Amino acid sequence: MRTLVTIALSLVAGVAGAAAWDYAGLGPDRTRDYLMENPEVLPEAIGVLQQRETAARLAPVRAELEQAFPGAVLGNPNGSVTLVEFSDYACGYCRMSVEHVNQLIAANPDLKVVIREYPILSEGSANAARMALAAAQQGKFEAFHNAMFAAESPSPENIAAAARSAGVDVEQANTAIAAGAFEAQLQNNVFLGQTLQLSGTPAFIVGDTVLNGAVGTEQLDQAVAEARDS
Repeated sequence: MRTLVTIALSLVAGVAGAAAWDYAGLGPDRTRDYLMENPEVLPEAIGVLQQRETAARLAPVRAELEQAFPGAVLGNPNGSVTLVEFSDYACGYCRMSVEHVNQLIAANPDLKVVIREYPILSEGSANAARMALAAAQQGKFEAFHNAMFAAESPSPENIAAAARSAGVDVEQANTAIAAGAFEAQLQNNVFLGQTLQLSGTPAFIVGDTVLNGAVGTEQLDQAVAEARDS
């Protein structure tokens, strides 16, 4: 409790703030009493702090974050609102979120969805991510993305089947993969994920909002609306 009180005080006080509270008769003892009687202010204060910290982490990388790997985009590639999704083909929650994102795109024709391949779960994840980027290079990203998530796992057989069903030139894709054409992009995605302190996949970033997990269409739509109005 003392830790939460300290956090709350750091948000509402500071030197000038503390002086104002003393002047108002809310010195340390009164402040503690107020917070004990009104504990609901603590989550709100901590939430404000977290939002400010998130915005500070986003600011220096936003332009890079929203710049998609060529072709790795869903929705409107020229959309005025950008949603970034960090995704892993071995992630069940990412698979669950495919429908949510598709519904969001259908309801928001001005939405650009940048997919950042973030293969953190398995070697199969990384192999599927490389093929996804090869598919993007050939203009087949959306078809591969959907086919890969429709499969049960990113096994070699499922990756190859998803590529074929998406119309990917597999020989050309494998040549690019063997040449290491997509390693820099994957490494950069890891850098961005670590910079933003993402806890896993899926993770969605729109405006100054970061959403972790399969949060559903309603939360995504609200975040998009807030970003549009900001």
